This record gives sequence, C-alpha cells and structure tokens, in this order.
Amino acid sequence: MISGSHWRIDRCACWIALLLFGAKMLSAAGVTDTRQSKFAKVLPVGMDEVRWLPGESGNGFWANRYETLRAHSLPAMWEIMKGDKYKPFYQHFLIAAGEMQGEYHGAPWNDGDFYKFLEAVSATYSVTRDAELERILQQSIGAIGRAQRSDGYIHTPVLIRQRNGDANSKPFQDRQNFEMYNMGHLITAACVHHRATGSDEFLNLARKTADFLCAAFRDPTPELARNSVCPSHYMAIVELYRATREPRYLALAEKFISMRNMVTDGGDDNQDRVPFLEQREAAGHAVRANYLYAGAADLYLETGNPALRKPLEAIWENVVAKKMYITGGCGALYDGASPDGSEDQSHITRIHQAYGRNYQLPNTTAHNETCAAIGNVLWNWRMFLATGEAKYVDVMEVTLFNAVLAGISLSGTEYSYVNPLRQVEPLPTELRWSRTRVPFVTSYCCPPNVLRTIAETNGYAYSKSNDALWINLYGSNQLTTELLGKTLKIAQSTDYPWNGNVKIQIQQCPTVEFTLKLRVPGWASPSTLKIPENAKPKNVDSGAYVEVRRRWKPGDVVELSLGMQPLLMESNPLVEETTHQVAVQCGPIVYCLESLEVPNGLRVQDVAIAQDAMLRGPAASERLPGIYVIEADAVVAKPREWRDELYRPREPVEQGRNIVRLIPYYATGNRGQAEMSVWLPVR
Repeated sequence: MISGSHWRIDRCACWIALLLFGAKMLSAAGVTDTRQSKFAKVLPVGMDEVRWLPGESGNGFWANRYETLRAHSLPAMWEIMKGDKYKPFYQHFLIAAGEMQGEYHGAPWNDGDFYKFLEAVSATYSVTRDAELERILQQSIGAIGRAQRSDGYIHTPVLIRQRNGDANSKPFQDRQNFEMYNMGHLITAACVHHRATGSDEFLNLARKTADFLCAAFRDPTPELARNSVCPSHYMAIVELYRATREPRYLALAEKFISMRNMVTDGGDDNQDRVPFLEQREAAGHAVRANYLYAGAADLYLETGNPALRKPLEAIWENVVAKKMYITGGCGALYDGASPDGSEDQSHITRIHQAYGRNYQLPNTTAHNETCAAIGNVLWNWRMFLATGEAKYVDVMEVTLFNAVLAGISLSGTEYSYVNPLRQVEPLPTELRWSRTRVPFVTSYCCPPNVLRTIAETNGYAYSKSNDALWINLYGSNQLTTELLGKTLKIAQSTDYPWNGNVKIQIQQCPTVEFTLKLRVPGWASPSTLKIPENAKPKNVDSGAYVEVRRRWKPGDVVELSLGMQPLLMESNPLVEETTHQVAVQCGPIVYCLESLEVPNGLRVQDVAIAQDAMLRGPAASERLPGIYVIEADAVVAKPREWRDELYRPREPVEQGRNIVRLIPYYATGNRGQAEMSVWLPVR
C-alpha cells in the first residue's frame, strides 16, 4: 500500500530534485514520436525535456496540476486499480494468468482503463523518477505478461472465461467487446513506458500483441473488419511502428483503415456507414469519431497520403465551425440518430453520445464525455504536427483548459463522465450519469484518460523543426533539449492563463542562428513582442506563430505580451439554445456563473449580463484557492415561479443591478452541488 507520507514529500525538495535531474535525459522521443515521420512539419520534444515549474509567483498553473496528479491522483487511482472495491482491474490479469480464482467483473473496456493508468504513471515517472511509480509499473507489467497468451492475444474477459471452462469464448466474437480498443491502449502505454524508462519489457509485450494482430488480420473477412469500435489501435500501431521501425506495423495500420470499407452493415455510430475517405462531416459517437480522426492523422504523418488529409481537414472544419462547444467539448447528445432526417431511413443508426446535427449544441442536456474532449486534443495535436498551423494548437489549448480539466476535481481524486454547460435543479428530463464528480464512475474510461493527458501536457508545450524551436503552450517551465546538435536550455516564466505576460530566457544555446517561433493565440489581440536590444515592443498578429531569428546568447530574454481581456462571446444564431445569450472568456479560459456566487434568494436563471456590462479581472478568488475570477455587471430579477405550464403571458418583472463573480468552467462543482451556466442572457 502506498502511504500518504511517501507521496507527500516536501514540494520544494521535489522541484530541486527535478532540476538536478536536468539535462540527464533518457530519450528525445515525445509521446507522439514524429522524429522520423516523413510528412511531419514539426517534431516533438522529449517526454522528460520539459518540467512545469511554480514560477516566480508560485502560481504555475500546469505545475500545480502536475503536482496534484503526482501527489494525489495517481496514488488514489492505484488504490482503486489494485483492489476490488469497485472493479478488479489489476486482479483481472492475475485471474487470467491463473494466479487467482474469480470471474471477470466489469465493463469490457476495463483492461484499456488500466493501460491508460499505466501510461499516466510512465509519463510521470519520466520526469520524477519516483521509485514507487517504478514499482507500480514493474508489478503491473509483470502481471500483464503472465496473463498474455503465447500467441500475443490479451483480453482478460475472454481469457478468464476460457480459463473458467467456457469453450465457446473466442476472440473477436462481438464488436462491442472492445478487444481492439484495449489492445490499442496496451500498445500505446508500452511505447510511452519504453520512452520513459528505456526498458523493452512492456514494449516486447506490445510487439507480441501487434504480431498477433498481423496474423489475425492477414486475410480479414467483413466480420473481422467490424472490430474497430473506438479505434485506439489506429494511433497505437502507428506509434509502435515509430518505436520499432518495423514495416509490418505500418502496413497493418494502413490495412486497418482500408478494412473499414469491408463493413457491409455499418452505421454512423462507428463511422463505418460511409468509407472514411468519403466522409466530410463529423458523425456518430464522438469518442469513436475523434479516435478515428486522430489515428488517420497519425497514418498521414507517416505516408503523406493526400486522400487521408482531405477528409481530415473537411471534418475538422465541420467540428470547429458547427459542432464543438465553446469549451472544446464534443458529443452534444446523449442519444441521437444519424444520418438524421435522411430519406434513406434504412441507414439511420442509433447513436450514443452523438455529434448530432450542425449547430445542435444543448447546454443542460449536453453529454460531452471527457474522453471525447481528450480525443479532440489527440486529433488536433496530430493535425498540428502535420501542418505546423497554430489553429490546431488553439483548439487543443482551449479543450485542455476547459473540457478536459472539467473532468477532474481540483483535489485530483473525483471525476465526471459528462460535462454539461448548464446545471439546473431539477433537470428537465432524467439523464444517465452523475452530474457531480465522484471518485468512481461505472464507465471508468475517463478518469485514467484525464490523468495520462495531464501527465503528458509537458510534451505538448514545445516542438522543433530543423533550426527552430516552437513554443506551443505557455506556463512556467524549464526546457532542456537539443537543437542543431547542441544543447538548448530555456526558462519560461509566466502566470498564464491568468495574464498574458510571458518571459522566455535563453540559458544555453547553439552559437549559430536559429529561430524561436512563439504561438500567438487567435483570441490574443492586441499582442506585442519585445526582443533583446529592441527597447520598443512590436505588434504581432494573432492566430499564428511569430518568428524571431537571430544569433542568440545566454541571458537573452524575449517578452511576449498576449492581449488578454475578458470578452463577451456570442454564438452563431443557428445555435438555438444560446440565442440572445453570451459567455465570458478570458484568454483560453471559459467562465461560468455558479449559484454559490448568486445574490441570496436568487438562482442562476434569475441573472442576466447587463447590456452595458463592464468585465473586471481575472483576480484571485478568496473562496477558491489558486482560482481567478471575473466580475461582471448583471441584471437580476426574480420572476414568477413556473408551474406545470409550457407557455404563459409575459408580465413585467422588477429588475435590479448587481455584480456577480464568474469562475472558470473547469472549477465548477468543487464546493458541493450547485447550479451553473456558461451561457447567460443579456438584458
């Protein structure tokens, strides 16, 4: 058992240890290793090359989240994973190996949940070198290896049933059994573990799994081709190719995509009604869709096949312009139908957590599974690697700060499966899933997915190309990498996202010219850049990377000032749910009004933003430590109570003025159950 004292070591000592580890890097391979990808415009920095730091004010946003992950989230999740209070995640492998007696108890994708947890542990270990994390990895990988069949097949629901005498239990009998999804997450976790530790132990298990898949899909039938539900294995097999340079794995990735054309009874729920190369709109189950798009982007990075890029770009435009929430959330509907309204009714599919129609973005009944937001991050990251375009990082960043972080409590130990943009009591209809964060969700896919995402944020902060360093995400950190064959070491200091002032100091660098490329987000206007020896900052364009090329020297400082003021945002008028409403956004953070910040006797629905509203902040909150709030001028009115009626004559209501505090959307629900809304009417 992990003791609390082991994890709660002195924070300052921890950061000193991390800095002393400094340039002693295992590998320059990032989580997505495109160093040898022929069609990648930018390359990753190493998993251990970036360390989030508290910053001068001690308010390092990502450093705080990373520390919560290390000290609280990972140990709490290990307690869940290794025990059987909820589901026997780790014990399933012991049962499959014949080391315990028991039945399979859980969702068919629980193996994948365990692999995602191990990926989070591996990514964190790459930075912290924590011995307890290493022990968890060794113990878990050993159990997985003992459970794996000699031919490489591993899926504990099937293996346990076989061990318990069920002769009819065989691989790939049910496409909803998530075998490929689970094996995909095993392979991805193994690649991350290999890069974090230098060990081949887990990677060898992944290769055995991939070799099994090569054999199983050597001559695929339409029935076999149906086993592509929630295709994490697309990204995984490409990543394994990158880790091993084994051509068979890249060929298998190409086969996986082409096999989709063999499905004869497909539907939009799994994006296999229409061949992928012909798709132009996001459709169906949002997690499955985003994993498909991310996997296809990975394959494009290796092959450069323009036929893949055409649907990816068209679908991306459809999502960003018509189907994505302001928070970056995806999958608006609990249940939908697609193609909705089609004359060819025989092809209409029931969809769980559906993308829905264009502009169909309900707030109170929004589904927005956390995993769908993470899929959005994975997809946009790969699109950025393929193009070097800032717009993809803009979407990725907004999604990270809002839709992803909404899936985990500030304490780091409670999680949400769905993430609506409005909470009311009572709900207009009975809905699945808790509306508050809980330690355990029956469908446990999201919690470990959030942890691996937070653990890998440092890998998204920077990237490289030839003689250029790209600065993608802002937050106090230390980077030590290699550029032009020499060590490049820089320190970034900022209180971002609470203000837009960023200082980049060169600490060690090549003696020849190279370029710094700093992302200026699309919302950041006006913005200025001040470089050494220039007394006056110059204006820079938003929505692009600003380039500074020169012969740098240690001690040089670049100062970027991103225009960051609270903004009232409105939606396209075709989004009927938000007609005549506004949301507040400041930088990448979307804000909301929580009932705990509403004047006594009123509810969130009784508050409107004043037409002449002044927005002030962000300023540190007295009630939520580490959180910054925005004050807004509001109009408040207590209307007549609604009874069991759908319509009624409108009557004048006495209105008053007040000031309300808006909190970041991701921080809602951390002070107990409360009503909340991102979108507010204007009066």
